[in-house]
Amino acid sequence: MYTKEEIIDLIEKEDIEFIRLQFTDPFGELRNVAVTAHSIEHVMEYGYEFDMNKVFSDFADDDDEYYLVPDLSTFAILPWRPQSSKVARFICDICDEDGNEVEISPRSILKKTVEYAKAQGYSFSINPECEFFLYHTDDNGIPTTLTHEEAGYMDVSPLDLGENARRDMVIMLENMGFGIKSSHHEAARAQHEIDFEEDEPLEIADSFVTFKAALRSIAKGFGLHATFMPKPKMGQPGSGMHINIAAYKDDYNIFKELYRNVKKSSDADANFYIKQLKASDKTDLGINFVSGINQHAAAMSMFTNPTVNSYKRERTLDIKLHKRRGEDIKAEVCFPDAAANIYLVLSVLIRAGITGDIRKNENGNIFMINNMPENLEEAVKLGIQDDCILESMPEEFVNQYGGAKSQEWFEFMEQVTEWELQKYLYRI
Repeated sequence: MYTKEEIIDLIEKEDIEFIRLQFTDPFGELRNVAVTAHSIEHVMEYGYEFDMNKVFSDFADDDDEYYLVPDLSTFAILPWRPQSSKVARFICDICDEDGNEVEISPRSILKKTVEYAKAQGYSFSINPECEFFLYHTDDNGIPTTLTHEEAGYMDVSPLDLGENARRDMVIMLENMGFGIKSSHHEAARAQHEIDFEEDEPLEIADSFVTFKAALRSIAKGFGLHATFMPKPKMGQPGSGMHINIAAYKDDYNIFKELYRNVKKSSDADANFYIKQLKASDKTDLGINFVSGINQHAAAMSMFTNPTVNSYKRERTLDIKLHKRRGEDIKAEVCFPDAAANIYLVLSVLIRAGITGDIRKNENGNIFMINNMPENLEEAVKLGIQDDCILESMPEEFVNQYGGAKSQEWFEFMEQVTEWELQKYLYRI
């Protein structure tokens, strides 16, 4: 971590002219204000006052003053920006005039969840696997859903026309200090995946919000548009954001015994599914953790799958355990998508996991929920009254978020689609 003095020296040495103060709104959209190099010392000391209400709307109090306070550990130069008069960034906390972090900041919500887990003896190592599409833009630079490629899963060029763009994305992310494990073409045309190396929850979330912005900026240089929309085209696979979690209780991997028992009961060679586990197997913290996520998965969908479009992508509730060579045992949660605010996703997953317990049905088997909400409206109704969610973030925040998502659903339902016109216009 840099000190203030080291950052000031680095800004001068690297010819950095602008520093972006970045944060996310409640829905995960990256926001920022750019300050000049000569003002950054003042900003690091006192923060940058901004009108939070224009970003957080009904979430914030009109009469209060809010400040962006840079987290010095997040300082990084943006390598896809000009190399003269460079641009850097900080991820910022949102604080009140007394310097206290505001409760409705998604980053602060995750920080409090991690602190709560730590007090219970838990720590985590997390890495996302993120899918996205690279589509052409039109002559005006407007995104389309067009592509000329015919590549499929793990194909290479010349079939994979996005290979060069994906390579530049990985290189530039690594230049920022991000740990990138791998990248490849996914199953659908123009679909790609980049996987992170594991890190602590807050560091992963900070990296991920910059990752999405970086991909869009780099893709633009190739005449492409990077979209994390869960289901941009009918008849093709959608994009997800699988979250791999290694969870430790007092430094012990809580999935160790669970993995051993599931492996004994499974014919699979690599991925072992919790739904195959019987209650007669040894009960441990690992079962509680995955059971907790499963119990609250439907309600968590309000945050993990937060758009109307999210429910047009085929989602699986299976929570897979895997142990890859050279890595600890992890639980892979498959249902989130990258339209989500990752700070909130990690917060609800962690809270659900560490407070989970086993539920059994009349046959003595572990009770696992298999039904997920069919649409955003159902997810909101479950989410705003879920005890785990209400314990992991302020109730006012949950209600405001749910209200905004309900409005999004109502707006969608008012639309008259092309499908409806084709189906009904000439027949009715």
